[in-house]
Amino acid sequence: MSYRYEIRLSGEGGQGIVLAGVILAEAAAIYDGKNATQTQVYGPESRGGASKAEVIISDEEIDYPKAIAVDLLLALTQAAADKYGHDLKPSGILVVDSTKVVNVPSGDFAVHRLPIIDTAKDTVGKAMVANIVSLGVITGLSKVVSREAIERAVLARVPKGTEELNRRALEAGFSLAGGAPSA
Repeated sequence: MSYRYEIRLSGEGGQGIVLAGVILAEAAAIYDGKNATQTQVYGPESRGGASKAEVIISDEEIDYPKAIAVDLLLALTQAAADKYGHDLKPSGILVVDSTKVVNVPSGDFAVHRLPIIDTAKDTVGKAMVANIVSLGVITGLSKVVSREAIERAVLARVPKGTEELNRRALEAGFSLAGGAPSA
């Protein structure tokens, strides 16, 4: 039986959603040897507009690069949760930022309310690494890519001189996933 795992990362421009999608796809394809595609959509505004990235990971060729039935949805804003919550399949995983998403969509899926942005800001020291914290959470909860693969992909993509900051952000995400309370 073939394996296809669909991930949608969503939020607003400026949160690094597209970069997180690229890193996740590279972790799967380059470092774990799986098939992966990544697509993105964002509004005309570079900051503040809606942003979404989709990553499809499979053990076979991917004939359609868009998400059909989302296995894991990351929503870093209320607007993202409202817009994309209905696309999550039963038995899927919904990860929301606990400070930005107040009204969590209901459904037959696991819900993880986590302080992703606050963790990036307060624990790691920079709000701008919330996308990397998110990758740690996604990897920790889904196991869709290996921990080693996501770390190598992050370190290969982040700007030189920020490797340690991003490594700490990824570790913070793994910690959040390890103690992730389900709703």
